[in-house]
Amino acid sequence: METTNFKRIKHGFFPEIINRERRISSPQTFSRHFSSSQVIVEKIDLYGKLNGHEGCVNTVEFNFNGDILVSGSDDKHVMLWNWATKTKTLCYASGHLDNIFQARIMPLTDDKRIITSSADGQVRLGEILENGQVKTRRLGKHQGRVHSLAVEPGSPHIFFSCGEDGLVQHYDLRCGSASKLFHCFSFKETNSPPLNIRLNAIIIDPRNPNYFAIGGSDEYARVYDIRRYRSDGSNVSDEPVNLFCPRHLLHSNHVHITGLAYSKASELLVSYNDELIYLFQKNMGLGPSPLSLESETQLSNEEPQVYAGHRNSRTVKGVSFFGPKDEYVMSGSDCGHIFIWRKKDAKLVRVMVGDRRIVNHLEPHPCMPFLATCGFDKDVKLWAPMAGDAPALPKNLKKITESNRQNREDQSPATLAPDVIMHVVRLQRRQMFGYVERRYSKSDLESDEEDGDEDYISGLANDITFSEEYPGENFGDC
Repeated sequence: METTNFKRIKHGFFPEIINRERRISSPQTFSRHFSSSQVIVEKIDLYGKLNGHEGCVNTVEFNFNGDILVSGSDDKHVMLWNWATKTKTLCYASGHLDNIFQARIMPLTDDKRIITSSADGQVRLGEILENGQVKTRRLGKHQGRVHSLAVEPGSPHIFFSCGEDGLVQHYDLRCGSASKLFHCFSFKETNSPPLNIRLNAIIIDPRNPNYFAIGGSDEYARVYDIRRYRSDGSNVSDEPVNLFCPRHLLHSNHVHITGLAYSKASELLVSYNDELIYLFQKNMGLGPSPLSLESETQLSNEEPQVYAGHRNSRTVKGVSFFGPKDEYVMSGSDCGHIFIWRKKDAKLVRVMVGDRRIVNHLEPHPCMPFLATCGFDKDVKLWAPMAGDAPALPKNLKKITESNRQNREDQSPATLAPDVIMHVVRLQRRQMFGYVERRYSKSDLESDEEDGDEDYISGLANDITFSEEYPGENFGDC
């Protein structure tokens, strides 16, 4: 192993060092090649832990510069960290009534504005004042959990939310309220009414922020163009501009999407519950509707790259790219491991224990080969290239991946007639959410103009009330 690594360094990295010293290679080029080196990725190991939350941590994110990390937890508190020194710089009560699922630092705000979403359906803003106190207020509301927020790249004002009620909302902090864009419904194949799609993920294409993608309780990753929607909430159409789905999952009734990620080249990464991870190129889209697909079109489409070995069943897991040019794909797993694949050929290059139970979210550093992760444990874990002899892949890797595969197959649905399956699914969804899905009128889509409550909270919260819930058992983020 040592000999192999030495050969890789000698032939792949020493020339880069020489070119940098001779000023043939720029510092930026050297940094990119260093961060994307497989030798470096194989050496990633635990750098430290950030302790402070009193519930499982559901979300972590670096700020634009990468020097600050924000986290949110079941304890309903938001914490800011200087991750390099492993110190907490701020903690405040978010004002949420249930577990925090997402926390995002708005860019170009001097890290003073933080948006959050929660199992209570609220989307809230925390503003750090000059005296160190934090003022929080509600920006919008969903009728169900809000798992995902998407911030427009480089914008200090614009972001989106999606929730289990199927609603997609658009926010402009200069206005202070949400605009309801549309509700997402299943594609109508029979005379029965379409089903509400419970949304788990929303992301914005970094190359063209006019496009955003959503995923939820069916097999399709839907892409939309924000230019087709009015800001006054008078939109009633939920028709996307493109769809992405693996060929074998088309018209499937037993899978749903938990995580999405866009690469810098607009490739779309899709993680399915109790299925696998797929990478779609832009030319692999199915068009705006699966109902009008012709078999020739389906057969002519190139197959997406597939990433396997993990298991994504018990929680709403994210998926991420890693590396300066997104050279790697990474995901957490129900087995408590972190999986990192080489993007181009889906080869596993690093597998490591990341949590005692489940790893939910992995956040890459914006500039360096570091990452932060969270899961059922009450801490945030930091990972960086470390000196040591630990193998990149554990000796029992085959046992781990085979166990994940077997557990996934054991949970696969029994073969039933399609009409029976659809009937059972409708009954389960109606019982779970207590309402009958329906089309929404224009009045239902009007903006939520309630101001919401405002809280003035000490910059360092000491009196904390903790939740004893474990929403992982009912498919929460944690």
